[in-house]
Amino acid sequence: MQKLLLFSVLLTFTYFMNAQFPDNVTPLDVKPNQAFSVEGFLVKGQKMEDLSWASNSSVACFPGTQNSKFTGNHVLYSMVLPPKSQLTITLIPENEDANLSLYAYQIGTNNYSTVPNLTSCVTCEADYKWDYPKVGKTQDHTRSVYLNSIANPYNVVIGVAGADGREKAPFTLKIDLVTEVENTEEQQPLKIYTAKSEKGKILTYAGDLSEGVKIYDLSWASNSSVACFPATQNSKFTGNHIIYITEIPDHSEMEITVVPDDVNANFSIYAYMVGLTNDAMVPNLTSCITCEAEHKWDYPKVGKTQDHTRTVYLNAINNRYKVVIGVAGAEGLTNGTFKLKISVK
Repeated sequence: MQKLLLFSVLLTFTYFMNAQFPDNVTPLDVKPNQAFSVEGFLVKGQKMEDLSWASNSSVACFPGTQNSKFTGNHVLYSMVLPPKSQLTITLIPENEDANLSLYAYQIGTNNYSTVPNLTSCVTCEADYKWDYPKVGKTQDHTRSVYLNSIANPYNVVIGVAGADGREKAPFTLKIDLVTEVENTEEQQPLKIYTAKSEKGKILTYAGDLSEGVKIYDLSWASNSSVACFPATQNSKFTGNHIIYITEIPDHSEMEITVVPDDVNANFSIYAYMVGLTNDAMVPNLTSCITCEAEHKWDYPKVGKTQDHTRTVYLNAINNRYKVVIGVAGAEGLTNGTFKLKISVK
């Protein structure tokens, strides 16, 4: 009896150790707070004859009246959603005329249930072509869903499906995983310079990134009251930062450009406007009038090119404002000389 019990325990342990998603589910190694994308092909998937799981009240992904949006091939992916995270998944068909749909569901980390055999989940979200226009909203060929976690991690299964029986279509999945990271590093005093700006002129300042310090807590930038850059782009600001303070006159436009002396150096720039008497400074910035940032693109942009320079634009209408400019190294860069150009029109 004891041998039988021991065998049962070992069998159960081995099952959980070896448990995983089936071969038709592609695992994705998505790192928190870093840009991630993967190319896929609908032709590698399979049709799913039974879609009743989606309208099951314990899943509630999409109603049966929308099944036609999921009658083509399905391609499945899996990833882990860490605690205290926000996950945005965007489906981008290569052909803008391709009608594709997207869904994603959360389950426990010891749960490897896959559709169509999904009987319940924590939550399931789907996006597909609308049947009717929605007030105040527009829809293009892309599809997007959002998931989040609080105290616990989850397995996430992502499904890309063809609508109206579609079996072929190349696509890209863009995944933005924002996770709260506890900062344990002590912040060193910032290196701050005063920079003049003059309407109708371009003023240039020379700088050296080695004189700056790292800003370990970058959560201010993705705060909705600042909205400077998303946490998925934090890696572009993990090097040294040097701060410049200037002013923008009323009825003016300001163009700020950082030009690294080394064309291979990866720099980033940000600038925010606050009231003239506001001394709010990163990383303790809780709100501002506006904040703009530029960094090295993760993907090419249609009709645009990017070199080693970075530029942001600000404008003021009826009032003057204080402008705080940050020049930062990307990917941990801590040295490199540069020119900072401030133009006011």
